[in-house]
Amino acid sequence: MDKIANFTIKHKKIILIIFILTAAVSAVLQSFVKKNYDMVDYLPQESQSTKALKIMKEEFTESMPNASVMIKNVSIMEAMDYKRQLAAIDGVTQVTWLDDMIDIKQPLEMSDPDTVEKFYKNGNALFSITIRKGAEKKTCAAIREFIGEGNFLAGEAPDLATMQENTVSEVTGALMILIPAVILILILSTTSWIEPLLFLVTIGIAILINMGTNIFFGEISFMTNSISPILQLAVSLDYAIFLLHSFTDNREKYSDVEEAMYHAIRSSIVTVAASALTTLFGFIALTFMKFGIGADLGLNLAKGIILSFISTMIFMPALTLSVYKFIDKTQHRPFMPNFANAYRVLLKLAVPVVLLVILLIVPGFLGQRKTGFLYGNAATAENNKSGQDRLAIENEFGKSTIMVLLVPRGDIAKEENLTRDIGEIPHVTGVMSYANTVGTAIPVQFLTEDIAEQFYSEHYARIIVYTDTAEEGDAAFATVERIQNTAKSYYGDAAYSLGQSTNLYDMKNVVAKDNTLVNLIAIISIFLVLLFSFKSFTLPLILLITIEAGIWFNLSIPYFMGTVINFIGYLVLSTVQLGATVDYAILLTDHYLVNRRELPKKAAIHKSLGETFKSILVSASILSIAGFTLYKTSSNSASADIGRLLGRGTIFSFIMVLCFLPAMLLIFDRGDCRNNFKTKTAKGKNEGRRIN
Repeated sequence: MDKIANFTIKHKKIILIIFILTAAVSAVLQSFVKKNYDMVDYLPQESQSTKALKIMKEEFTESMPNASVMIKNVSIMEAMDYKRQLAAIDGVTQVTWLDDMIDIKQPLEMSDPDTVEKFYKNGNALFSITIRKGAEKKTCAAIREFIGEGNFLAGEAPDLATMQENTVSEVTGALMILIPAVILILILSTTSWIEPLLFLVTIGIAILINMGTNIFFGEISFMTNSISPILQLAVSLDYAIFLLHSFTDNREKYSDVEEAMYHAIRSSIVTVAASALTTLFGFIALTFMKFGIGADLGLNLAKGIILSFISTMIFMPALTLSVYKFIDKTQHRPFMPNFANAYRVLLKLAVPVVLLVILLIVPGFLGQRKTGFLYGNAATAENNKSGQDRLAIENEFGKSTIMVLLVPRGDIAKEENLTRDIGEIPHVTGVMSYANTVGTAIPVQFLTEDIAEQFYSEHYARIIVYTDTAEEGDAAFATVERIQNTAKSYYGDAAYSLGQSTNLYDMKNVVAKDNTLVNLIAIISIFLVLLFSFKSFTLPLILLITIEAGIWFNLSIPYFMGTVINFIGYLVLSTVQLGATVDYAILLTDHYLVNRRELPKKAAIHKSLGETFKSILVSASILSIAGFTLYKTSSNSASADIGRLLGRGTIFSFIMVLCFLPAMLLIFDRGDCRNNFKTKTAKGKNEGRRIN
């Protein structure tokens, strides 16, 4: 610690230059970091969807249909012309329509009406389109330009294109709202006009470096790219606030500013590190998910916390020593009261809050375990063009999803029987295979190459299944199960399936296992950090129960309100809320242990609440506003749910720490805090641990 402090003070100019140059280079590099918008890519390699997709790429030239186009008020011949022109658009690899299912030369009245109405209804034509992966944005834009305003484009590819268009602007928009809000809070809570800028520059440097160093990962998910800067700012700003306040305190003891900074670094590095560790382990827990998005997001956020810690302990001291005269010249009176008497109100609330927690903790725990999840992008969006087009198509043709079966080639009779059995499954509205489209009487070698390749590769036969379910939900997943089981009854494990519903079904199964594992790892790791910090078994349990109860209440609300949330929001929130807000509990407990050495327990809790209320209020306000800002600015359901849950969860943690935790500390402190909590924390070591 001494070496770090001395090095930082001695080489402050070099440090400033290195950090600023690194941030500048990182700002350039981050524009070259590839963003992955396809959640399917993050499924485990052993998942059925991943294996099926690999086979599809190896065996067939065409991929799954991933978009639908509805053209209004067209004749059959006009629709055929639209089909040809759609197929000619760069990035479109296949267009499927009615003529691929029936012989349109004969009158439509002679064909199966259910088949006809899947593609042509009330003079409106619905095309299934395959758009090449990676070309979604450009190709969808070209399709929209071609079909015009009166027609509609929807599906997985347009959803991805919309996310690509919105991600950068939404991150920028969120930061444009969040930064002024944070500056306002910091101005109200500090005594210098320049201090808020120092905090934001310090963490801003760390954010830029974090985003730029993602170049070494090759690519990151769009979700990581959109939420990581906001979360990093919100959860690590406290580190900079604490160090600067420690510097201010030490300037009252030491006339030399460098000596004051030396002692500020020494006295705060352990505390800031402990605070960073709780958040760090919460993020690291995400990396144990089998679903790869957890590792992507967790590693990025963990890296961000480490960089924020380094920036706070090395860059900020150098920056502060360079501008401390400006800090002195820009002093202003405090705008926020010191809340020394906050305990009066908080302790009045303690009894009803404790009773309410006792009453609701079991329902909250059970409710959050039963919360329903969304896994796809279909909920994104009624406020954007892709979502509106989806509704327009569904209003005319109903809900429809496509599923592809890949089965071993060779037994046409078996394919015919499988096709028939699948067609009888509820919610299956159509099946297209060689057996029922071309006919078993016509040998494959007599077909043209383009027709044969629709159904057969060297080793596999392809069967396309149409259903009338949404992409996900009970009906969709039950249909996927029945189709898969039917295929397995003929081909065993040699049958594979893919499609959006299948992908989401696999996500559901993976997430069910990830949920328990991630939460367990986060709780155990943070418990160990608390155990090491307090040298107590009881205190970590009290602190974890305090924050976990707030998490349970937060995550149970969707269940009791009859709504669903994105599964990523659920998983991330469980770890982020625990890792980020347990600091509030640590802060209050530290102050209580210090004060308890000189005061009776009630007087100690009174003083501790007065000392920490402002700090916890400021930190919780920033984190909560960050969450709600993300919620309001994001068009993606996963990012929006993370924001909403984080904003609301921070409020729950705030209430639990200030109203429930004091009661727990008093209950478990039975006369001698050292004996009851077995703490070895010295007064000098803990004095001043605070968030702000």
